[in-house]
Amino acid sequence: MSARFAIVDCNNCYVSCERVFNPKLIGVPVVVLSNNDGCVIARSQEAKDLGIKMGDPAFKNEGLFRKHGVQVLSSNYALYGDMSARVMETIRTMADRLEVYSIDEAFVSLGQQGADFARELRSRIRQWTGIPTSIGIASTKTLAKLANRVAKKDPALGGVFDLTAAEDPDAVLGGIPCEDIWGVGRRLAPRLARSGIRTALDLKRADPAWARRTMGVVGERLVRELNGVSCLALEELPATKQGMCSAKSFGKPVTDLAELESALATYTAGLGEKLRAGNLLATQMQVFLATNPFQPDRPQHTPSAYATLPVPTNHTPALIAAALGLLRQIHRPGFQYKKTGVVLTDLVPEAGAQLGLFGGAGADPKRAALDEAVDLLNKRLGRNTVKYGAMGTDPKWGMRQTRKSRNFTTRWADLPVASA
Repeated sequence: MSARFAIVDCNNCYVSCERVFNPKLIGVPVVVLSNNDGCVIARSQEAKDLGIKMGDPAFKNEGLFRKHGVQVLSSNYALYGDMSARVMETIRTMADRLEVYSIDEAFVSLGQQGADFARELRSRIRQWTGIPTSIGIASTKTLAKLANRVAKKDPALGGVFDLTAAEDPDAVLGGIPCEDIWGVGRRLAPRLARSGIRTALDLKRADPAWARRTMGVVGERLVRELNGVSCLALEELPATKQGMCSAKSFGKPVTDLAELESALATYTAGLGEKLRAGNLLATQMQVFLATNPFQPDRPQHTPSAYATLPVPTNHTPALIAAALGLLRQIHRPGFQYKKTGVVLTDLVPEAGAQLGLFGGAGADPKRAALDEAVDLLNKRLGRNTVKYGAMGTDPKWGMRQTRKSRNFTTRWADLPVASA
């Protein structure tokens, strides 16, 4: 038997994370909203059954929410990220080879293991984290994604489907529309339909050379993967990031430069922490501002500024100083800004980076010790417990999160306590 892949997918991930700590949400329709409580970004199955779509603006569905008792929550990314990490660590206790594909998905190399192993893994994840999962098994990653879709759609399968053990794999592929194939989606599906290819089985039977002419190398790879030829290896080590960005819309328009500086310093501090976690240094920086494009009656201003940092660095004070310098260049009084952000590019590994003639932020052990201490305290006590002065103490620009749950796993004060 050839080696096989499995993909472990957390069912309705954000909603499931909320339900772990609030069992009253189980069995009722739940939606999670995007930044500033704008649009629907996660739905329970009950909410999907009501016809609520991904990306629907929340304000347009208020009547539907009230009519059906939909529980509406603000996004809590600290909780979701931590719960995802717990799921991935649980998978690692049973799988030697793992690729974390996204916050709610991971590919696993099964070797000669099969559905029994997958059911045991699924049970352990549920027991240790409370998160329900679906697992698809196949000979390639593309087929495993399709098998996972079947496992999720058919309750009789118990959350696990092994395509390699199916009586008629082609019949399974014949029931899956092209737009549900990993790498096709709604953009390429109409083009394939014009050529008579409407299902995964149709694409499997297509000529690889034709697929390459029609969709490029990705198309040929898809056809071969659907035919059981593995073209996508397990990526156990994440690729080195080439850039990072932090940009969020404000809860209300901001005109005051001091408020903009506080927001930008906070975003930049978060990127500094991510750089150090990845042992990376930033070389280039961009800062931008934006007014609200949906208010054409107001003056629009969307400037940006770039800079090459004096030396590659991940030292937060140096990054904040550079970011604020760029912000002051582009800020204009009188405009109502809706968003600001910072982009770091030309990232280089911390080890062996070319520094300046006199060293620089990345080479100073005292600065590195300061960053390490701040990171450790914020990890233990909660994000931004320890702040730099430029970040401010009472931000008025923060996102609207009127329905946000507590940070149950990342802040001591929010730790759930059992009642007597």
